[in-house]
Amino acid sequence: MTADLRCEVELIGTRLVVGLIGELCLQTAPKVRLALLKGLVEQPDAILVDLTGLTISEPTAVTVFSAVARQAAIWPGTPLLLCAPGSDVAAALARFPSRLPVYPSIEAALAVEPRQQAAVSDMLLPVSGAGRRAREVAVDACARWDVPHLCVPAGLVAAELVADAAARASTMLNLRLTLGRRYLTVAVRDGSISIPKLVAPAPQTDDPAAERGLLLVDAVAHRWGSILTGGGKVVWATLRIRSPTAG
Repeated sequence: MTADLRCEVELIGTRLVVGLIGELCLQTAPKVRLALLKGLVEQPDAILVDLTGLTISEPTAVTVFSAVARQAAIWPGTPLLLCAPGSDVAAALARFPSRLPVYPSIEAALAVEPRQQAAVSDMLLPVSGAGRRAREVAVDACARWDVPHLCVPAGLVAAELVADAAARASTMLNLRLTLGRRYLTVAVRDGSISIPKLVAPAPQTDDPAAERGLLLVDAVAHRWGSILTGGGKVVWATLRIRSPTAG
């Protein structure tokens, strides 16, 4: 018998509310994961997971919330808030503790102060000069945010991610930089589902077109990765925020 679960998504201000209605089990957990990951792509202040209409037939399935929260902590730093669990859901969450905040109602979660985060974004055409423009946006953002020591690495990462996206996609590119408490994040969204892969260039190659961009991103960034969306993908990278003299 096929388990049934529905995900209802609503934007309330700068918060995204994902209502889960139906049965959570190992069969439906991937559907929950996909819905929450799609929500992360929009980078709301927080994702509120409404558990009011949820029942649990396999308690281990609640670990899906921990898995998504780990991804959210890496990128884009969006808090995942669990709301209004029934008694069986609360029992399952207690049995498999996730350290995620649990609120008695949506209203209580909405009352939580939003995270403090600066952001800047730009829409770019998939042309050869897009990488240069991305570098300029990143350097300007770092200067305005008073983290000049990140100008060079953020500019490099932004330029390479945009250049890679421009080469793969024939769609508009959305560059977004966000400054959190611990990390500066560079993310590029496009309309292609082609996932970038880290491929070392052939040894001793003189081909200027050889793919080195992601190797540079991998060397400079703290972490990087990609997430498929309904209409393409987001490729992101994080840089640690530290003083110029920090080791």
